Formats: sequence, C-alpha cells, structure tokens
Amino acid sequence: MPSQAPTKNDAYARNASNDITSQPDPIVADRQSLIDDLNHDLAGELQAVVMCIQYSAKLTGPHRRELRALFQAEIADEQGHAQFLADKIASMGGEPTTVPRPVPKADHPREMLEHALAAERQAITNYTERSRQAETWGEVGLKVSLESQIVDETRHKEELERVLAGWDES
Repeated sequence: MPSQAPTKNDAYARNASNDITSQPDPIVADRQSLIDDLNHDLAGELQAVVMCIQYSAKLTGPHRRELRALFQAEIADEQGHAQFLADKIASMGGEPTTVPRPVPKADHPREMLEHALAAERQAITNYTERSRQAETWGEVGLKVSLESQIVDETRHKEELERVLAGWDES
C-alpha cells in the first residue's frame, strides 16, 4: 500500500503530544521549507514585474516599440503569478515577501532580453521543483497551479528565444 504524504493535522497532533524539550517536528520544518521556497519564487515574480517595467521604460533603438509591448504584456502574467504565490503562502500560514530579487542591470535591448530569458528559465526550474514538493505534500491544487505557471513561463521563454534567434546585431 503506498504511503500517504503527511498532513498538516498529523504535524499538529504530533506537536501537541510532544513535551517542551522535544526537537522541532520535521514535518512542520519541511512544510516551512515549502513556504520558504514559495517565497523565493514570489521574489522572482516580483523581480519579473519590476524588470519588465524598468526594461520597457529604458528601451531604445529601432525595435523599441515592439520590445516595449513585449515586456509590458508580461507584467500582468507575472503579477498574476505573484498574487497566486502570495495567497498560497498566506493560506499556508507564511508571510509573503514584499522584496523582489535584484533586477540585473541592462542598458541594451539584447541584454534585457537575455536577462528576461534567464529569469524565465529559472522560474521553470523552480516551479518544476515546487510542483514535486507539492505532490509530496499531497497538495494537488498547488501542484496543478504550479504546472499551469510552468506552461505560462515556458511560453514566455519560447517567445524570448524566438526574438533572440532573429536578433541582428548589425
């Protein structure tokens, strides 16, 4: 018979039966690890929002209009991802971060696109790992929502790859 993922109630019951000198419950610690990792992802989404705003404002050159539209179109998606993560963190008893990861400095459109592409790739990696964690915890709704975010981030990544593949440096 397959083992079931520990539940929040299991952790609470175990903590209630422990005396004051016992070690922290590993289940609670693992759940906190998931919350911490989701906060890391939230910081990445906040970074993406700020990055798109800053880069769209700083763009120059012949492709400014198209690239500005590309970056601005991503803001709503990234903001939606951030809101989902903040809501989930809060519902799990955590405190959603308000601090984005640092935005890489970029002065040229190609640099901006490359930084945005790196951020999308990182988000895909992070959400894939988070999806595995959610599955371990039996958090089916979280797993499915994260998989949906992987789909969005993959679409963003592919669009950036296509723009960069056709980039003419001359």
